Amino acid sequence: MAKKIYVGNMNYNTSEDTLRQLFAQYGEVVSVNVITDRYTGRAKGFGFVEMASEDAARAAMTALNGKELDGRQLKVNEANDKPRDSNRSGGGGSRSRYY
Repeated sequence: MAKKIYVGNMNYNTSEDTLRQLFAQYGEVVSVNVITDRYTGRAKGFGFVEMASEDAARAAMTALNGKELDGRQLKVNEANDKPRDSNRSGGGGSRSRYY
């Protein structure tokens, strides 16, 4: 089963290809996603890597947490799924409160 990893404190210029190559040393990489600002398109300094196996993910997290990449010391740990807030709507919400 695939395991998702959070990668923080990244250099804003670190590419998805660079992350893929770094994590591929520890096992099969399923996907890489560097998070970008929706308005500027600039990287926000963190991303996610999905590894094919839990063992590969554990090895990568152990080896890469604190490792320097592109001049920044990475923070690498297991990604936590963002819980859905039942009080929030998925879209723009209701505008009825303004009328």
